Amino acid sequence: MRARTSAVRHLAIAAIAVATPLSVSAAPRARVTSDLRRSPDAPLTGSVCGGGGENRCYAHVVITSAGEIHANAAPSGFAPSDLQSAYQIDPNIATTPTVAIVDAYGYANLEADLAHYRAQFGLPACTIANGCLKIVNQAGQATPLPDDPPASDDWTVETALDVDMVSAACPRCKILVVQANDTSSINLYTAQNSAAAARPTVISDSWGRPQQVGEDLTGHEPYFDHPGIAQFFSGGDSGYNEGGRGPSYPSTSAHVIAVGGTALARSGNARGWIEAAWTMGGSSCSLSIPKTAYQATTPCAFRAATDISAVGDPATGVAVYNANNGGWMVLGGTSAAAPIVAAIFAATGHGDATGAFVKQQVASLFDVTSGSNGACGNILCNAAAGWDGPTGFGTPSAARLAGTTGGGGGGGTVQVMITSPADNATVAAGFVVTANVSMTAVQASFSIDGTLVQTITSGQVKFTAPAGLKPGAHLVEVKVADAAGATAVSQIHVTVSGGGIGGIGIGGDGSGTGTDEPKAAGCQAGRDTGMPTALACLGLAWAARRRRRPAA
Repeated sequence: MRARTSAVRHLAIAAIAVATPLSVSAAPRARVTSDLRRSPDAPLTGSVCGGGGENRCYAHVVITSAGEIHANAAPSGFAPSDLQSAYQIDPNIATTPTVAIVDAYGYANLEADLAHYRAQFGLPACTIANGCLKIVNQAGQATPLPDDPPASDDWTVETALDVDMVSAACPRCKILVVQANDTSSINLYTAQNSAAAARPTVISDSWGRPQQVGEDLTGHEPYFDHPGIAQFFSGGDSGYNEGGRGPSYPSTSAHVIAVGGTALARSGNARGWIEAAWTMGGSSCSLSIPKTAYQATTPCAFRAATDISAVGDPATGVAVYNANNGGWMVLGGTSAAAPIVAAIFAATGHGDATGAFVKQQVASLFDVTSGSNGACGNILCNAAAGWDGPTGFGTPSAARLAGTTGGGGGGGTVQVMITSPADNATVAAGFVVTANVSMTAVQASFSIDGTLVQTITSGQVKFTAPAGLKPGAHLVEVKVADAAGATAVSQIHVTVSGGGIGGIGIGGDGSGTGTDEPKAAGCQAGRDTGMPTALACLGLAWAARRRRRPAA
């Protein structure tokens, strides 16, 4: 195990060592706290967010011997093409899902820095003007945006890492950045609710704080209870249980997918890449959040983290651009892993994923079996076959998650694109959805906010939304499959105006008081081919949903 981990480090450290420092007239703006717990042969690294706020980000950057951010004249570290190869990502998906990012403080140069990163690597422009990028405050409003952070707690580096990694893993994704006023839990939680209210495909969060002994966090859980929107939280950056400071929350929330960190390097194996657990990647056992059913066999008495992982070791880090801190830098941390995984799930049509879903998709993950993030003596801090604390169930293959196979991404055998309504259109309840699909499609399903409306196996791909759909924002999805089981997804957001009957679809009035899900003649889970029957089933499902919280 040690030999394999060492090989990962030496392969990637060699690439970082050739970076050329950029001569700048002033010291980089951010203050960095040097990492003490690292491998002796690794480059010097440091934590960016060390300002002592209630929550901290989990970004780690390569630094100089003077303890400043190591700025480079040109990109160093992994580029988008590297990450797309390592995680078998198709950068040319037909859809434009939205990844929401929640961070603290403002970032005046965000749009300009993002433009520089994307232009450098030939990615399509993502600007406010073209509708790809949107920046709002914690209330979800365009103005006023928060002030930039203090030098002692520079979250602009964190935000640059987040938007650059979403861009790398999903160049066609839209990006929504929600900026909390500061690092306090109440403000970050408020921002989380605003992000969910915008109905993005997924939400990425690269922050948290240790839970204290005797502290019950179950009262915080409603802030992350957003069914139908996958939320990916960094698992931490100081090893198991944050180096003894306590499990990282909200990564241990029952409603989120916790993301660990790996060291990533090229390899001569069939995949072309090898990974090991990052020595400082987070894993945790909650002190109060109940254990979820899919984690029944973990050694924790309560909820365990993590669920999934991606590159996080700054010694095998990614290229990021932030002008205020010298330009190009090499970054890592589970702050890198979370947006990468979030973007992959958004791009592959899994915006409603849960931790339980991740477990069901082990065939679509690369199992990480070597490396450690602590001395606990078991799988809570030692990578092993199957689930383990530092890397969860493994790292993602986007190609497999999309229902395709292959070593380097590439398009699938089936395609779909919603042609009407337009994304972000305002429509009336009962609107019609049409989609273009490839000739290989044998089945198409229509969902709203993660609830199945109808599945068809033949005929024109045209669907009608429920006439009783409540006013407000909704996520619309059409998913198709071919005979071999390969799938593709197209998603849009619409706003329903006027009328509505309290969110209940046709066929249910929401007045029932029982705990069992209502049944109706002709309702066949996920297989209804008749439009009226499907709409009736949807109404009953929504009625049940109002009475029953979905399982984690």
